[in-house]
Amino acid sequence: MARSRRPSPEPRGRARWEADARAAIGDRVTGGRLPLLVDAPDDPDAAFLERVGFPGSSPYTRGIQPTMYRGRLWTLRQYSGFGSAAATNRRFHFLLDGGQTGLSVAFDLPTQNGYDSDHARAAGEVGRCGVPIASLGDMRTLFRGLPLDRATVSMTINATAPILTALLVAVAEESGVPRARLGGTVQNDILKEYVARGTYIYPPAASLRLAVDLIEFATREMPQWNYISVSGYHMREAGATAVQEVAFTLGNAIAYVRAVQERGLDLDEFLPRLSFFFSADRNFLEEVAKYRAARRLWASIVGETFGARNARSKQLRFHTQTAGSSLTAQQPELNVVRTTLEALSAVLGGTQSLHTNALDEALGLPTEASARLALRTQQILAEESGVTNTVDPLGGAYEIEYLTDRIEREAREYLARIEEMGGALRAIEKGFLADEIAREAYRTARAREAREEIVVGVNEFTDGNPRFSLFPEAGGRGVAGQRITPAEERRQVRSVRSWRAQRDPEKCRGALERLDRATRAGENVLPSVLAAVGAGATLGEVSDVWRRFFGEHTPSRAF
Repeated sequence: MARSRRPSPEPRGRARWEADARAAIGDRVTGGRLPLLVDAPDDPDAAFLERVGFPGSSPYTRGIQPTMYRGRLWTLRQYSGFGSAAATNRRFHFLLDGGQTGLSVAFDLPTQNGYDSDHARAAGEVGRCGVPIASLGDMRTLFRGLPLDRATVSMTINATAPILTALLVAVAEESGVPRARLGGTVQNDILKEYVARGTYIYPPAASLRLAVDLIEFATREMPQWNYISVSGYHMREAGATAVQEVAFTLGNAIAYVRAVQERGLDLDEFLPRLSFFFSADRNFLEEVAKYRAARRLWASIVGETFGARNARSKQLRFHTQTAGSSLTAQQPELNVVRTTLEALSAVLGGTQSLHTNALDEALGLPTEASARLALRTQQILAEESGVTNTVDPLGGAYEIEYLTDRIEREAREYLARIEEMGGALRAIEKGFLADEIAREAYRTARAREAREEIVVGVNEFTDGNPRFSLFPEAGGRGVAGQRITPAEERRQVRSVRSWRAQRDPEKCRGALERLDRATRAGENVLPSVLAAVGAGATLGEVSDVWRRFFGEHTPSRAF
């Protein structure tokens, strides 16, 4: 029997409501952005089944697993790295003992940019915003006593991703964990570095080749390893809107897929291990809808554009981190509230993995106490809130489905413009993505200066703001921050120099020469990188092999 069509809301009733709404708030009815009231679709049942569907089923709007968190919680993964490999190892043990279920490594800027800790350009930055890793010895210390056969490892590293992956593989295999059983993720998303973060080394095309080398190697030899995490997070931190975050992330993902296809890999062979990384920002409902839109759009792209057949190839799996850019130095205790709401949006949006920022991260690296509180925030959501008891509890809500449709539609418009330019790599080289994000960041800054957009404790509700100090003993009120002292940098520099002095110099030189030949011959570099780090080559020495061949990228524009 045909289902009867549900009548739309009574016209006179809506007209009366609109008149009352305008009388009450005037031009603020729409705010220039969104409708005040979203109606049900004319045919809600058909629309629901076609566009929303069921959890675990295409188009995956409601999640990639039929039971979502009733079957398995998201991975609780707190991002950590500071000072030295030994200090970070202690923090990992502390977090695992506290209930963390996955390891997530933050590397310092020298490591991200391919410099050893004793390089002149590393001075003053060693261990400041992440852990310094220059050698196999450092990597051994970082993971000493950690269960690499059980806890998955995530590494936020891009330009030097092949080197860090090789170091991790070497340490795991020394510990009796073969590379085929090693689980986790390496970010390896170099394209967004030219848009947002800037921790690139080589020109874009050369960097893309190295990223694809890692993807190809991991596809063949590391079946449990997620070889790339295409990141929208850093573009969102730079000022991108939710729509831009979805569009630019998926645009970059399309570029990676095409590059891997050119290597001859089958789509359904490598796509199931491709993953994503999104921000959880302030606008709660929009963020929930953003994840749903991204899942549905990616399923459509993979199926319709690339023709993948495997259902897992179409499933967008993603890690989420709460928005660092939302944290404030003013009234930092409020960051706990912000982070909780952001984390809840990620959970309601169906994330597979989550990091919650600590309250003191607007001022420095988190202390043990603030890191524990951030982890407990996730555990309260998981164990006490009740939101995990229902699969996609907000699915079907008119506002959520409206926002999901809007974000998908506007993201498609951006993707069409990127395609017209020749794809993401060309759009990045032209500066299109960076310009779009910069324009939005400027708009936001102006709106906050004019107090059109409120940040509690910053441009409104500032009464009672204390004279804040990161280190209370220096005067003022505040929280005790994480200190990274010059002595720690000096110890790390001595360690790197000691490592070089103790290795076999001829064996190391020969391995680096073989890497140089493999690079120039267009071979996959990963086997040669594994051999080089095993022979004692440092991260900086491997990076320099590629610097000599590829050269370094100099940005052509600044703003």
